[in-house]
Amino acid sequence: MTADVTVEVVLLLLMAPFVGSFLGSVVLRLPQGRSFLLGRSSCPQCAHVLAARDLVPIASWLTQRAHCRYCGGEIALFYPAIEIGALVVAAWSLMVVPGWMAPGACAFGWMLLALAIIDQRHFLLPDVIVVPLAALGLAVTWLIDPALVPGHLIGLLAGCLGMLAINRTYRMLRGHDGLGDGDAKLLGAIGAWVGWQGLPTVLVYAAVAGLLVSLIRDRHRRDLRLETAVPFGPGLCVGAWLVWLYGPLELIQGLGP
Repeated sequence: MTADVTVEVVLLLLMAPFVGSFLGSVVLRLPQGRSFLLGRSSCPQCAHVLAARDLVPIASWLTQRAHCRYCGGEIALFYPAIEIGALVVAAWSLMVVPGWMAPGACAFGWMLLALAIIDQRHFLLPDVIVVPLAALGLAVTWLIDPALVPGHLIGLLAGCLGMLAINRTYRMLRGHDGLGDGDAKLLGAIGAWVGWQGLPTVLVYAAVAGLLVSLIRDRHRRDLRLETAVPFGPGLCVGAWLVWLYGPLELIQGLGP
């Protein structure tokens, strides 16, 4: 490992928790229609504006023992958890993705992380994240190999239009939506990253992840029914991440044309 590569690795790992802190603001503010770019961070309980020492990722939460230094209110585990999540994404990317592609992988993983949490909490996949995710996927694909772009454009269209068609069919048969349009847009954005060849595997992983989460939830709440709404976005994000890092399942590829 060269010195330049070592510096890049260290910088990405140091930056990751701060990105996670920013993602926390996005997750909390965006569904409420609040700006996540403007405005000072404040305690959600006493509204006191936080100082720089209160905003050091992970460290501030630990040194303050999960309590606000101004009002003594408890600081939710959500804050260090999303910062650690962003750090895990960066470390995972650096272990799997070579050289200059690692920052792109980090950006992909961080955006998926934000989308998964927002959808899990609010059944919402905001266009302000999904649309740039699609554009970034095509840009990274072009940097890797311009010859791959047509296949990824097909993936974008196939993911979006295919999911919309499934939802329209479901609505005709059942009289209500089974999937949101946000899921269709997200699958299209994922297609921009993994190409049309990767989409079947993404859907398999998403279905398995969704089933596991539902079973775990039912074990604790005992409220799983056929009509129970379950967000599909988090599963799609898991599938997208695994396929982009490790490629489609060979068995599924073998079923293709």
